[in-house]
Amino acid sequence: MKQLLAIFALLLSSLPALAQSNAAAQANTIRPGDNLVLENIPAIPAAIAEKAFQYGEVRAAALQDWDRSRREMLITTRFADVPQVHVVKMPGGARTQLTFFPDRVAGAHYGPKGSNYFTFVKDVGGGEWFQFYRYDLAGGNVTLLTDGKSRNTGRAFAHNDNRLAYSSTRRTGQDTDIWIMDATNPKTDHMLLQLEGGGWGATDWSPDNQKLLVLQEISANQSYLWLVDAASSEKKLLTPKAGAEEVAYSGGTFSKDSKGFYTTTDRDSEFQRLAYFDLATMKPAYLTSDIKWDVDEFDLSDDGRTLAFVANEDGVGKLYLMDTSTRKYHSVSGLPAGQVFDLSFHKNNLELGFVVNSATSPSDVYSLHVPTGKVERWTFSETGGLNTATFSTPQLIKWQTFDGKTISGYLYAPDPKKFPGKRPVIVNIHGGPEGQFRPGFLGRNNYYLNELGVALVFPNVRGSTGYGKSFLKLDNGMNRDHTHKDIGALLDWIKQSPNLDSGKIMITGGSYGGYMTWAVAYEYNGKICCSLPIVGPSNLVTLLEHTEAYRRDLRRVEYGDERDPKIREYLEKTAPLNNSGKIQKPVFAAVGKNDPRVPWTESRQMLDKLKGNGITTWFLMASDEGHGYNKKKNQDFLFYATVMFVRQFLLGENVSAAAK
Repeated sequence: MKQLLAIFALLLSSLPALAQSNAAAQANTIRPGDNLVLENIPAIPAAIAEKAFQYGEVRAAALQDWDRSRREMLITTRFADVPQVHVVKMPGGARTQLTFFPDRVAGAHYGPKGSNYFTFVKDVGGGEWFQFYRYDLAGGNVTLLTDGKSRNTGRAFAHNDNRLAYSSTRRTGQDTDIWIMDATNPKTDHMLLQLEGGGWGATDWSPDNQKLLVLQEISANQSYLWLVDAASSEKKLLTPKAGAEEVAYSGGTFSKDSKGFYTTTDRDSEFQRLAYFDLATMKPAYLTSDIKWDVDEFDLSDDGRTLAFVANEDGVGKLYLMDTSTRKYHSVSGLPAGQVFDLSFHKNNLELGFVVNSATSPSDVYSLHVPTGKVERWTFSETGGLNTATFSTPQLIKWQTFDGKTISGYLYAPDPKKFPGKRPVIVNIHGGPEGQFRPGFLGRNNYYLNELGVALVFPNVRGSTGYGKSFLKLDNGMNRDHTHKDIGALLDWIKQSPNLDSGKIMITGGSYGGYMTWAVAYEYNGKICCSLPIVGPSNLVTLLEHTEAYRRDLRRVEYGDERDPKIREYLEKTAPLNNSGKIQKPVFAAVGKNDPRVPWTESRQMLDKLKGNGITTWFLMASDEGHGYNKKKNQDFLFYATVMFVRQFLLGENVSAAAK
């Protein structure tokens, strides 16, 4: 008994020391939030964040809308955890925050001249069940306008009127009907048009507010424009299919005289051209045939005299202005090379607002005084104290793939003076799949370049936009695995590069890029060190069966219809889930629990198989996120965990020891 008491006393005396030891251990590690679910991720040393945290302290700004009378604007930017609406009253002026929510806010749009409100869009936890709200500027009161349950998208605002037309899934949860509401009185909300399919959206009201242009999207290669009477609901197809060729249209804006409309289309072309259609004859006038690239977006001044548009020229955005009377256009000079987007004319017809993003600058808002060409910068987003002028600039690269086609992408290389010799590589594959990597600011990814000396390659495999509609179709249906081979050819290209280390390659990507990551991990296991799929499908059959209903038919056009026995057999044969035995390298999968596009179970089912094979697997799930991480606290933790994963499995470091 005395011996037991002595042992008990010894244990009691050691408890304070153990508590101090545990406290010290916690202080030396990065603590995950209670909203995060971790599996097999080791404690992350706090020392990892000593330098890396700066790369997460970068802000960005997005233009939302101009004030109807004054020279001021609404923007979104992040000061706390997620982007919120701010007002900026002059170029370089203070950003005054107006909304304060735990979730992201976007789509802020002022009411008509003389009103005292703006509307905005918000979801909860990344679930993408978007709701519309009204913010009253006088007192800051917020009113829910939609039903709080359905998915509501695609607002088009009447001219000098409080009405808005939008798409909603509230009737079936799948079909996107067109609804109309007076934003000052939610009780006026009513369905204008009952439709079938998930790709419908209003794009513009006619100047007299009697008609609506409505876009019906079938796929990235096929869409239609309709004319709808805003009172009777009568609709007329404006762009019927002609022959076997699939044609895509994007956007639609009435001319000032209501006699026609502007849109972009690949009709009679490989690329999306800006076009004008006369409503009486529906004969197109192609306005940008000299530009052999896609026109991404456009905006028409309120007086109808000036069109601003952006061309995607080999991934770089180039801004143009067109005189609608002569249809002559010229490029705008003096902007950084990168991306230009979010075009918006002020009601004064003199100023165009837009956002510029470049390799050395995050997204910021600018204005152009159209008559003089004067460019002014409205926001100066912080960059964490980093000297972004020294950041790596992208290099366009090209390689031949298995069938002789040329595939391109962008390489960001570390400073060779600081990091001599062959460099490890992270291959980052875009989503979509009909997306496109376009050179711009890399945010946190600059850490791998500047601090670890890792090169970054962003490929645009077949099926990417920006290279013509034929290229866009090359991955459809049972050609899906051809995109895998495009990455295989890239790995061979890296092996031939004198500056890149083919023995140290990591594959990563989000959404469809996550699927590609899974696929490359099994098809080219021997050529990579590790992989990091983010919100990625592991089997396109189970994806199509479990993605939200409003997306399913649109995805079937791209991936193939899993209900067809031949297509199902092909998708199952090439599914990473059914080839998991070939994956022998470490995997880190990150998901959002509320993801409506790619259910988190897509990664879970894959990791369960890999664990059974004895493979090193890390898993991170955020319970308050959806298709990607929007909250800074979650982005930070994922970033720090990724840094540890890269250092351990790509660079071969003993991270715990190195961080002491």
